[in-house]
Amino acid sequence: MSKKLVAYFSASGVTQKAAERIAKISGSDLFEIKPSVPYTKEDLDWTNKNSRSSVEMKNPDSRPEIANKIPNINEYDTIFIGFPIWWYVAPTIIDTFIESYDFSGKTIIPFATSGGSGFGKTVEILKALASKEAKWKDGKLMNNISETELKNWINNI
Repeated sequence: MSKKLVAYFSASGVTQKAAERIAKISGSDLFEIKPSVPYTKEDLDWTNKNSRSSVEMKNPDSRPEIANKIPNINEYDTIFIGFPIWWYVAPTIIDTFIESYDFSGKTIIPFATSGGSGFGKTVEILKALASKEAKWKDGKLMNNISETELKNWINNI
């Protein structure tokens, strides 16, 4: 039996709730991706072009530092990676996360929450950052997903 992990970044708590649901249903361990410098409300103001999140998302090379590491990443075969959608893609801290580990031979399953947009090209961008030997499964947008739909998605992965 494979060992599973749900790793997630959540700025407002919405993605955290989705991650907790996935972990419970899938029997996965849970890991929160935390920035070294936590985001403030002002940092997350997407209407302000000078807010931290706006500046990071305008720069494709932005890699916010992560405060914590998964010490036992090699123990996991399947890793769900969750995040909110910012500007139609994953926040750049997810890029940092993907580039921080060797996912060779691991199954990666993205999931996201969004205030209005879908995945867009997010998965393609993340795949390009990961080791080529990682196996990617179809992701899922978690907005308003029922318990039955969530269970069906997890069981069909």
